[in-house]
Amino acid sequence: MKLYLSVALAATMIAGTVTAQNVNLGIKAGLNVYNVNNDNGVKYDSKTGFHAGLIGHIHLGPQLGLQPEVVYSSQGAKFNAPISNSETKYKLGYINVPVMLQYMFDNGFRLQAGPQVGFLINAETEVNGKSTDVKQDRKTVDFGVGAGIGYVHTPSGVGVDARYNLGLSSINENDNIKSTNRGLQVGVFYLFKHK
Repeated sequence: MKLYLSVALAATMIAGTVTAQNVNLGIKAGLNVYNVNNDNGVKYDSKTGFHAGLIGHIHLGPQLGLQPEVVYSSQGAKFNAPISNSETKYKLGYINVPVMLQYMFDNGFRLQAGPQVGFLINAETEVNGKSTDVKQDRKTVDFGVGAGIGYVHTPSGVGVDARYNLGLSSINENDNIKSTNRGLQVGVFYLFKHK
């Protein structure tokens, strides 16, 4: 219930700003390369996925902007066990709500950084094609920060975006091992009626 209320609130905030001056609503989608970092020294391999959702872009001044987003993000990691010759995939799905503060250059490039909160939708482990639900072992909320660069072609409203997200809170219900999300996102976006 908390998840639905939080997502609804974020979507309402983005939609509510559309009537203000210098505000645009848009869509985005792209590729994820994510991993899970463990403080016990266990190393995983990166897992590819995707992200897609809504963005809002608010001009705070000539060079400053604020970009809240509501994005579904497919995350996780992989682990290969050479002795048993098996591969385990950790499949995590989040609704992420980042709020990026952007410095906008006159040539269309943007530097961005800001906080992100993620709401867990699904969590599974897959071993040799067989999936098991492990959502009960994962925390429902994930806190992190993101930073990156973007470019928008002003006349068309089409842009590209690259961002690194670093998890700050453990995703495990079991606090004996701290595991955090981290990953790279590269994608494209379109801002409606961009100015």
